[in-house]
Order: sequence, then structure tokens, then C-alpha cells
Amino acid sequence: MSWRAWMAFAALGIIWGIPYFLIKLAVAEVSPLAIAWVRVALGASVLLPIAWRRRALAPLTRHGAALCAFALVEFVIPFSAISAGERWISSSVTGILIATVPLSVVLLSRFFGLHEHLGPRRLLGLALGFSGVVALLGLGSISGLAGWGGVLCMLVSALGYAIGPLIIQRYLSELDAIGPLAGSLLIATVVLAVPAVLGSPRHWPSATALSSLAVLGIVCTALAMLLMFYLVNHAGASRATLITYINPAVASLLGVGLLHEHLGPAGLAGLALILVGSWLATHRPASRVIEQELAADR
Repeated sequence: MSWRAWMAFAALGIIWGIPYFLIKLAVAEVSPLAIAWVRVALGASVLLPIAWRRRALAPLTRHGAALCAFALVEFVIPFSAISAGERWISSSVTGILIATVPLSVVLLSRFFGLHEHLGPRRLLGLALGFSGVVALLGLGSISGLAGWGGVLCMLVSALGYAIGPLIIQRYLSELDAIGPLAGSLLIATVVLAVPAVLGSPRHWPSATALSSLAVLGIVCTALAMLLMFYLVNHAGASRATLITYINPAVASLLGVGLLHEHLGPAGLAGLALILVGSWLATHRPASRVIEQELAADR
């Protein structure tokens, strides 16, 4: 990769690791639905003009159902559920649980007509990833009904994040990626508008909460997606997916270092098992990746 691609990789690895820290700061003063709305609204305001100039919005009219489904599972549900769940569990545990997305993709892909062989390597990866979740949740990291409610929110979010890319791959793959992204952010903004107003704070949020919301929408949503497009185009999709293994580490460092959250040996073991399991479950041999790229070129 070029040095610009490496810079994009490093920036994106950090940017997608900080939302959980920022949500933890904002949710103390702003409702989860309001946080989700501000995030998608700011993201849409940045990406819609870019998609319009690239003429990437017009083809979306033929894919309305898939676009609405993508908006719900990729933005409306996860953004709301993560913000709600972080009222009860730490940001570091949140980041680790969201790291199970690659495992969910492997398990769900067959339901979208995307059949890939589950050999011993992938099965071992799924087993290790599941063991990591058990270690994280079953060895003292979570306690109380509220804590388990937060875990449920994160698992629902991870499920949504797993279904979103499968919808794109199955129904929207022939489109310019920024078109579905901008369009779905607009849809999510409309869907969340009324709930966000009903849940608006009674008092004007502090500068910390407002700045957290601004960074979540502009940097962690809009800028992050633009960086992802650049990275895929210049380094390839297979290398770009390695970011998945950096984000939870960044989230854990921020939670422990700045919010003084306690992760403990169980959390560290769970993080390691989930990351190794995700890598084994999603990794494809270089020869197979090259064969697929050559087939696509034909």
C-alpha cells in the first residue's frame, strides 16, 4: 500500500474505535434516540452533496426496499441500541461485543444466498469467537438485569451491522457505494426525527456532550465512510477489513484510560479470543482472493 493508504488505514482504525467513548460521554445528557438522530443527520448533511455531485442518487429509486432495509439494520437500530446499551455497560465492553460482527456475517451469509465453505479453520474461528463472548460475559464483566439489557442491545447492534453489508452485497453491489450510504442516512434521519424530538433533553447539553455529538456525526460517520471508500479503492477490500481488529482495542484503551473502566483479565481474554476467532472465521487464503479478483476482472 502507498503511504496515503497506510495513513487512511491508521486514521480509520482510530476513528471507528472512538464512537463508544463519545457515546458514553453524550448519553449522560442526551437520549439514545437523539444521539442516533444527530449522528445520522450530520452524516447525511456531509455525504448527500457528495453523492449528488457524483450522480449516485438517481439509481437508488430502483432499490427502495433494499435501501430502507439497509438504513434500518445499519443505522437506525444499531445507533439507537448502542446508545441505549451504554447507559448500563462500559464503552470498552461495548467495543469488544461489536467486534463479533465478522462472526455474525459468516453465520448469516447463507441466508442471503452467499454460500461459502465452512471448513475446519472457519469452524475453529467461530468456536473461539463464541468462547470469547462467554469469557467476556460469564466471568464477572456483566452483572445485574440492566447490565444484561445492555449486552442484548450490543448483540442486536452487532446483528444489524452484520446484515447491512450482506444487503449491499446481495442487492446493491452494482451501485456507487456512496449513493446507498447517503440515501440510507437520509432515510434514517427521517425515521428517527420524531422519536428524537420526543426524547430531546430538557436542558441544553454541555459543551462536552455537544462536541461528542458533532464528532460522532461528522468524523465517525461521514469522514470515516469516505476514508473507507478511499481505502477499499487503493488497498483492496480484504486489507480494509483488517480495521475490524483495531477498533475494539482502541475502544478498550479509551474506556480504561480515560473513563477509568475496569476490563480485567476476563475482558482481555474475551477480546483476544473474539479477535482471533474473527480472523480465522473470515480469513481467506491469498490464492483464493487473487482468483476472485481475476474472475472479477474478466
